[in-house]
Amino acid sequence: MDKLRLRFEKTGRAIYISHLDLMHTMQRAFSRAGYALRYSEGFNPHPQISIALPLSVGAASRCEIMDFKLKEDPDLKELPERLTAVLPEGIRVLEAYEPERKVALLKWLAVEGVLEYDARDAREMAEALTAFYSADSVVITRKTKRGMGETDIRPGIREIGFEAGEREVLVRVVLSAQEPTINPELLAEALRQLRPEIAPDFAKFTRVETYDAEMKVYR
Repeated sequence: MDKLRLRFEKTGRAIYISHLDLMHTMQRAFSRAGYALRYSEGFNPHPQISIALPLSVGAASRCEIMDFKLKEDPDLKELPERLTAVLPEGIRVLEAYEPERKVALLKWLAVEGVLEYDARDAREMAEALTAFYSADSVVITRKTKRGMGETDIRPGIREIGFEAGEREVLVRVVLSAQEPTINPELLAEALRQLRPEIAPDFAKFTRVETYDAEMKVYR
């Protein structure tokens, strides 16, 4: 076997582990579970391990994808259990397999979110949110590689819907994962910039599934 792939979840207290610390955590887990990662060649060799779409601190996921290479071929059926046993609480390996497609073909992310409102009516907020995101464009100011600039995030939102709870609004959205990358946090940021009266007091998001450009489940 050459390149292998994990699908894992990061929930609970583990959402506060940074991307860099997560990489170190996964590397140590392979070692503790008895797997030797393959290293790159050259003057500065590094373990051949990479996460497809780095997750923001504070966000949860049930569909993280990580590619890696080992020095020896493992039993892919037992690998998830062995790795999970040595990982921190909240990180659980769901499956290990040989990749079907390149990471570049991962296009859409299904995300679920909770928008909390302390003193506003959730039903009214859900209606206002639906109207806001029905617009053809949602232009916000955000930091880019060239500095601060304006970005229209609406083309990167394939589907979005809101449902009122008791004191919160549930959002289900399909966002562009790459080219452009639309972080779900930008949904709340757009409200803070453009419609602060309907911006949530607190927002949390969970990635739930990955898709290709044709909305077929990506593995």
